Amino acid sequence: MGGLQDFEHKLEQMISGAFARAFRSAVQPVEIAAALQRECDNNAQILSRQRRMTPNAFHVELSQADLDRLAPYDTALAEEMVHQVEDHAEQQGYVFPGPVRVEFEAADDLTTGRFRVRSRAQARVTGSATHTQVGRARALLDINGTKHPLQPPGLVVGRGTEADVRINDPGVSRRHVEFEVDLSGGLLRVSVRDLGSTNGMLVDGHRITHTRVHDGTTVKIGNTTMTVRVIEEGADV
Repeated sequence: MGGLQDFEHKLEQMISGAFARAFRSAVQPVEIAAALQRECDNNAQILSRQRRMTPNAFHVELSQADLDRLAPYDTALAEEMVHQVEDHAEQQGYVFPGPVRVEFEAADDLTTGRFRVRSRAQARVTGSATHTQVGRARALLDINGTKHPLQPPGLVVGRGTEADVRINDPGVSRRHVEFEVDLSGGLLRVSVRDLGSTNGMLVDGHRITHTRVHDGTTVKIGNTTMTVRVIEEGADV
């Protein structure tokens, strides 16, 4: 419990007790911090004998009244809770698939003093496209909030360094899928095919090895869902 006590003392020093007074009869930050730790413990997945992966994206749901009380301190509190989760993970030997995020949001079904934590593993995504290339693209691939242009001849998505877009997801193969982009005749056509991956892919919830994709099509590989976004109206996708 020492870590949580240190966290509580740090909060009090950071905001001179104002937060403690505001939340005296409502949800307590130390309770949220403890719940985030339990969320890590309950959802840790074994990767190997020495490594366990735990969620890194946390949504803390509160009543509107509690969220309003939190508003003046939400950024500072979220940062401290991220540090708390990272310290706990280090002590337990957990690894994260990407940067840790803690966000607060309102839930209509919660009363004052009650809260709920949702979490998921959100993999780090990296690509080589520039902002200019993204801005000029006629179609994009949206992955965990990052955008990657779909341009001829296409791009390979996977976990390995040889992929054009790399996803730090243990369920993703080194070269998992390829998005094929064709601009013949001035019409944009995009398809996706599995590259013989270990876990395959789901296109709009269906296990498929090769198919055309359209605006809004979702492609899931491992624990990561990618969404096709068409920017140019009238494109034949």
